[in-house]
Amino acid sequence: FRFKDSLAEDLGRADLVISHAGAGSCLETLEKGKPLIVVTNEKLMNNHQLELAKQLDRDGHVFCCNCSTLVETLQSMDLSTLKPFPPGQPEKFALFLDKVVGFQ
Repeated sequence: FRFKDSLAEDLGRADLVISHAGAGSCLETLEKGKPLIVVTNEKLMNNHQLELAKQLDRDGHVFCCNCSTLVETLQSMDLSTLKPFPPGQPEKFALFLDKVVGFQ
């Protein structure tokens, strides 16, 4: 999609998601429990997306590839090997932030 207000409905229906490595796209897909192939753009400068994609791949949550290896990834992937992404814990972050700024 070039632009869409929300992908929630599409993600809900998806059996597999192929996406760029933007943090929002990755996290929204993983939070929905959908298998994800992250296609990195190696032409981006200071590519933080590549760092995120590689870490999620190392942790076993996604398959990471680039445009030239996408077909090979689709042919060789085993979705049963993907690990569920752990749910967020915003309360832990709030406690940490309170401690850092001196509210505790």
